[in-house]
Amino acid sequence: MELRHLRYFVAVADTRNFTRAAEMLHIAQPPLSRQIRQLEEELGSDLFNRDVRPILLTDAGRLLYENAIRILASIDQLKASMGHIADAERRRFVIGFAGSTLYGLLPQVIRLFRSQMRHLDISLLECTTVEQISALKEGRIDVGYGRLRIEDLAIRRLVLAEDRLVAVVPADDLLAERAVPVNLAELATRNLIVYPRPVRPSYADQVLDAFYDLGLDPVSIMEVRELQTAVGLVAAHAGICLVPETVQRMQRDDVCFLPIAESSPTSPITMIHRVGDVSTELKALIDISCQLHAGGEGGGHD
Repeated sequence: MELRHLRYFVAVADTRNFTRAAEMLHIAQPPLSRQIRQLEEELGSDLFNRDVRPILLTDAGRLLYENAIRILASIDQLKASMGHIADAERRRFVIGFAGSTLYGLLPQVIRLFRSQMRHLDISLLECTTVEQISALKEGRIDVGYGRLRIEDLAIRRLVLAEDRLVAVVPADDLLAERAVPVNLAELATRNLIVYPRPVRPSYADQVLDAFYDLGLDPVSIMEVRELQTAVGLVAAHAGICLVPETVQRMQRDDVCFLPIAESSPTSPITMIHRVGDVSTELKALIDISCQLHAGGEGGGHD
């Protein structure tokens, strides 16, 4: 007697009809009938009275039904318990990321990492680079991808690539119509929208430094919380902003992305983790990240 025999028997007993039981089990009726006959031959008793409609359980059938229900319930509970143990044994691996990194190769990095590390419970947490530092130290994330070169003796940093900055202007702006690289001096005369607002240092400081390094002071600065907000405000003619060139993949038709004429200011794509963390999983993620960025956007270590 096998478990499938008991499941087949219970299905027929519950529906009191071989045809409906076969449909519920997703098998043809003749094989189901044969399986029940084999079970009856093995037990030496008829389990169903087939002379009435709907069919009824015999005394032997009722005895088997009571025990089969208990056995199958125990098996299901055992499977569930084993599943909980398996889930508990899956190590959790949390990746922190700054939102703008998703426009680059990070999604591809994570997909490849997932395919190689199926034993891991991988989750993602959006947070700024500064927030990633504390999250790493507190053990809330295992690795972070961001935009800043932050010095901390407890954190190891790798620079995977340097992302050139481009200017975002409204699609119907005169600068967009010229379709040529734009000077930062010209952009400094516009309202400059920077992000993110809550935490410093941040990507906003990189943008402002691109102007300050040339002795330029933007006439006005608006701080917003997120990249999408900044680009949306540009589309609304509220100002201009500078973003990493990978953000062009956003493919909006109400803004235009223009190269910058000066020696291209850049924003790094960084990967950070705890000093001394030598797990196999982290090493694999570092290898994937470095290889993909070296082949896709250039990059190195810092």
